[in-house]
Amino acid sequence: MSQSLSQHLADAVKAAMRAKDTARLGTLRFLQAAIKQKEVDERRELTDADVTAIIEKQVKQRRESIVAFENAGRTETAAQELAELEVLQEFLPQQASPEELDAAIGKALADVAAQGVSGAPAMGKVMAILKAELAGRADMAAVSGLVKQRLMS
Repeated sequence: MSQSLSQHLADAVKAAMRAKDTARLGTLRFLQAAIKQKEVDERRELTDADVTAIIEKQVKQRRESIVAFENAGRTETAAQELAELEVLQEFLPQQASPEELDAAIGKALADVAAQGVSGAPAMGKVMAILKAELAGRADMAAVSGLVKQRLMS
């Protein structure tokens, strides 16, 4: 049986402690705290899908912070956020290739068109299908842009 994402994270924390890698350790502990908080809030143990969703949220926050810091001229802080982003991305599934994204978008558009939905209302339905299919494997903001392009053409 494969190792759960939470266990993989705990092992990574131990390895970072042994290696005395304080930057990596800080990021991993912050992620563990976010997972623990969600478990306490929901009073249940989280599944790998739940943990992946938390990691995706953390990744999105880092990406937004990097852009904000770079625009403000705070390159040192942006570099720190980028390092944290790289650590977080290690725990996400392998990213979908552009070909996979294109195929998934095409299939989702065809499914929604078969339901008789087109135009702007189709956007929400297509994104719902893609979010389930590409969870953790693609930047959904970028996917949204690609879907808009396809719907407008």
